[in-house]
Amino acid sequence: MTQPVSLPPEQPGVFRSLARVLPYAKADLPRLGLGMLIALISSGFALAIPLTLEALVDGPLRTGNTSLVWGAAGLVALLGLLEALFVYLRRITVLTPGTRIDAKLRTAIYRHVQDLPVSFHDAWQSGQLLSRAQTDVSLVRRWMSFGLVLLVSNSITIVLGVAILFTWSPLLAGVFTLCSVPMLVFGSRFRSQFSGLSRITQDQWGDVATSVEESVHGIRILKSFGRGPDALARFTTRASRGRDLEIEKGSTLATLGFWLGWIPDFALASCLALGVWLASVGELTTGELFAFFATAAVLAGPIASIAFLLALTLEARSGLDRIFEVMDVTNTIVDSVGAIAATKGRGSLVFEDVHFRHADTEPGRPDLINGINLEIQPGETMALVGVTGSGKTTVTALPARLYDVTGGRILLDGVDVRDMPLISLRERIALAFEDATLFSASVRENVLFGRHDLPDLHGLEAQAILTQALEVAEAGFVYDLPDGVETIIGEQGLSLSGGQRQRLALARAIAAGPEVLVLDDPLSALDVATEARVESALRKVLATTTALVVAHRPSTVMLADRVALLKKGRIVAVGTHTELLESSPAYRSVISSLADTDQSPREDRDITDSTVELEIIESGGLDDEVSR
Repeated sequence: MTQPVSLPPEQPGVFRSLARVLPYAKADLPRLGLGMLIALISSGFALAIPLTLEALVDGPLRTGNTSLVWGAAGLVALLGLLEALFVYLRRITVLTPGTRIDAKLRTAIYRHVQDLPVSFHDAWQSGQLLSRAQTDVSLVRRWMSFGLVLLVSNSITIVLGVAILFTWSPLLAGVFTLCSVPMLVFGSRFRSQFSGLSRITQDQWGDVATSVEESVHGIRILKSFGRGPDALARFTTRASRGRDLEIEKGSTLATLGFWLGWIPDFALASCLALGVWLASVGELTTGELFAFFATAAVLAGPIASIAFLLALTLEARSGLDRIFEVMDVTNTIVDSVGAIAATKGRGSLVFEDVHFRHADTEPGRPDLINGINLEIQPGETMALVGVTGSGKTTVTALPARLYDVTGGRILLDGVDVRDMPLISLRERIALAFEDATLFSASVRENVLFGRHDLPDLHGLEAQAILTQALEVAEAGFVYDLPDGVETIIGEQGLSLSGGQRQRLALARAIAAGPEVLVLDDPLSALDVATEARVESALRKVLATTTALVVAHRPSTVMLADRVALLKKGRIVAVGTHTELLESSPAYRSVISSLADTDQSPREDRDITDSTVELEIIESGGLDDEVSR
């Protein structure tokens, strides 16, 4: 037995919500209007049948002139055929507009979600976004191509049918209308309850989609920790909640359907008793009485459909409300007015009193990045070092405007990055993260992902870039794949090992040919020998490219010309590795912790530089005030 759900406050403005789809349907409105007209013509043929029956009963049947019966029967058959034909034409007419509106709306959602900043995606569940772009858009399509057309045409048909009833007998028609008034009351109550249920249900299925998405991407973790049954239990709970909500919706719709089915029948029963009496006293002919009930029978279908069409309308309204919750989010990271793409520069990168805090940070809490000043010369490699939570990864996200600074500015070749077009800026800065993300495409397409300037990914220039990038990243394993560099590596590259994914992600950043290369510990999953070879090859690339490298191991620090020590969102020391080892106890402490972390899983590592570092550290002591 399902439990009643608590409903949210009623949201006014059903038609105002539905009207928001009009910009996407503008080009298709004429065809939708044609579909409504065809539906009305179809209803007109249906309403003409009772008129023919009236003439048949009061004419040939009453006079006994059977010669006209066959003609009347043929006319009724023709009207029925025309009605069926126009129903078919209506369905064909509205099919194309509905699918076109569907495609436009999905594309608009995808485009907007792609444009929104990373902070938006940090806050939203992917399943909720997927359900809006899939399920909710499908509800809108069904309403536009089916619900809207029939709701308008059936409503007009009911009005016209009742008007025809009044031409035969105002008294009977008045009784029929009066008995049908309770339907308005039940319809209003249904609208209030079903609207809230529809919204809650669609949100719930979004949670279910999130569960599926998380389980698919985390399947290795679930299996390795034996938590599959727990994930299944969570999914079952959410799916059961969705099932209960659907049952609640169905029960609500069934209740309205009961009243919309029974009330017209009760009205007909009342009219039947009154109609027979009117016919007996000569106030109504037999043909008029027959036609009256035939017309009422024609109206039974449109009246009964109101419940379903109203439910479809309310579901579409909830879907559009959910869709525009996303579409109404303002993109805060956009091109500035008058932004001009700068020509390729030397790649100097300067942080001037840079501050950053998330929008939902509580007042009074310090900024996550709290006044950074740092200058990286063209062709220089700067390593960022700090304990966990010091803000290293956040700093790497700021130059390419994955997040925007909340104070100060970042200059690329002397120009504020906020004054550059985003496309131009991100062509000049390439990033490789520790968590390597690949796409369901070929190795070639993944590595050359940032080279949209290449006219042909299979051309000689593209091949040279691809080969060099794979060589630097020590990603020669791709040539052993079934189709070499044309092998489709699957969603997120999960068919590859962590080290292989990292090497392809590094190759992608190198192939982009950026002026500034930002690396956030992109070698963490590599074995000792492979890491050493990659670092050796990477030194050649870094010799001519400005680089900002987050270092989690001493070996990575050795790639840098200078090192910046980050502590609680502030840079507390800058210098060469040797200078900081000699002058900064805090730096020695951090390097010591990095060396311990690096050596514990790799006790066979033999890097002379690391040994020298530890000797210096031991001679200089440790700063106990710095957290490890």
